[in-house]
Amino acid sequence: MGDEKDTRLAMLAAVREDLDAKLAEAARSSKSPMHTPVVSTADGDARIMVLREYDAASGTLRFHTDIRAPKVEVIQAAPRLGVLAYDREARLQIRLTGTGRIESEGPVADAAWAASDAFARRCYLGAAPGEASEEPDTGLPSWVEGKRPTEEELAPARANFAVLLVQVDRWDWYHLHHMGHRRAIFTGHGDSREGSWVTP
Repeated sequence: MGDEKDTRLAMLAAVREDLDAKLAEAARSSKSPMHTPVVSTADGDARIMVLREYDAASGTLRFHTDIRAPKVEVIQAAPRLGVLAYDREARLQIRLTGTGRIESEGPVADAAWAASDAFARRCYLGAAPGEASEEPDTGLPSWVEGKRPTEEELAPARANFAVLLVQVDRWDWYHLHHMGHRRAIFTGHGDSREGSWVTP
């Protein structure tokens, strides 16, 4: 009986390690199928976002956003978020639930801004997300269209940049297989996460 329990625990530990490895790779590589998960806010809205960082120790995801985006106000009022990532080739779905917070100032936001490519940062020079337009419009100033701006030209954009940090407290690992699907749920933070098998 003890050996069976040890085996089950070892399997759950392996799944948890796989979860962390998949999310870390998703944050590192744009080629990862989980690099652009779906992020859902409490108002039922969902959007694709680029996963910039995953810290397994704290269970924190980092995304970038415009401080003027409508979702920022939604998250500040109701911080519970859902994140969905899928790897078609591996037939693996990861659903995450956690608490989000927006940081536009401080060392985390400053470091994220400094590490971002100039082409990515130029988006924050444009109009606020969701502004009405009479025709298709990038929102960017005409002088920066198709151009890599200098650091000096990017300076005003910093005020519009923010990070979305999501501290995950529930991991749902779902592996699809023709012989039978497998699903595990983990709750908690970091190494203290507790896991259990559930039916798919």
